[in-house]
Amino acid sequence: QVQLVESGGGLVQAGGSLRLSCATSGRIFSTYPMGWFRQAPGKEREFVAAIHWIGGVTYYADSVKGRFTISGDNAKNTVYLQMDSLKPEDTAVYYCAADLKWGGSSWIGASYWGQGTQVTVSS
Repeated sequence: QVQLVESGGGLVQAGGSLRLSCATSGRIFSTYPMGWFRQAPGKEREFVAAIHWIGGVTYYADSVKGRFTISGDNAKNTVYLQMDSLKPEDTAVYYCAADLKWGGSSWIGASYWGQGTQVTVSS
């Protein structure tokens, strides 16, 4: 069965760093584009980052460009989100996603989702 197991969330001060991990199966990791969405309290879910294995292309929301880096480890079947220079507005539940869906101008959803991991950035 499809499982996306997330880890790495926590509480950090503004300017600090976290690395989120999402472990999955080899089939999922090698087959689908993967990425991250987040949902802050009182806000809509929003796209954060994605990696498209075909061509090795990465995509980022404007709000995280230059601060977040998405990557994958083939040996571990794991996708990472390195989050640097964190801001309080980055506080959200972060969801790993597989088989992201392209809506023509942005990533709008996914076929598979992790359970979410809380990231809290204090000021």
